[in-house]
Amino acid sequence: MMNYTFPITDSEFVQGLIPQKHPFVMVDSLITFSDQQITASLTVNTENILTDSQELTASGLIEHMAQTVALHTGFQYHIEQKPAPTGYIGSIKSVEILELPKIGQKVETSAEILQEFMGVTLVDIVSKIDQNIIAKAQMKTVLAK
Repeated sequence: MMNYTFPITDSEFVQGLIPQKHPFVMVDSLITFSDQQITASLTVNTENILTDSQELTASGLIEHMAQTVALHTGFQYHIEQKPAPTGYIGSIKSVEILELPKIGQKVETSAEILQEFMGVTLVDIVSKIDQNIIAKAQMKTVLAK
């Protein structure tokens, strides 16, 4: 395996690991990675398609969570030197949004893989700003066949 130094803040490299393309990219750094866990971040800016004039919308935050999971898969495939598969949200079991990130704030989101079976991944996701939890979710993602 190649050696990587975390965090990976090259947003073009990070974008290349997920199927979503500009302006629909909701992750810009890969902070930590292991087989069972990933932390990614997004600095909210006005160019983001899922912001209103003040903050990232709830759907933007949920999409950021889903793309954090996609980034885990994409980076795994990158390490194996294979093209990343396309995936989608299969279901959202629960989502709790306590606060929406304002423009200029950096959201750090960690996803823990609870279960992976035949292309379906169950994850627990927590988003924070400055170590304060702003959102939690549990979702299933599915790889397209």
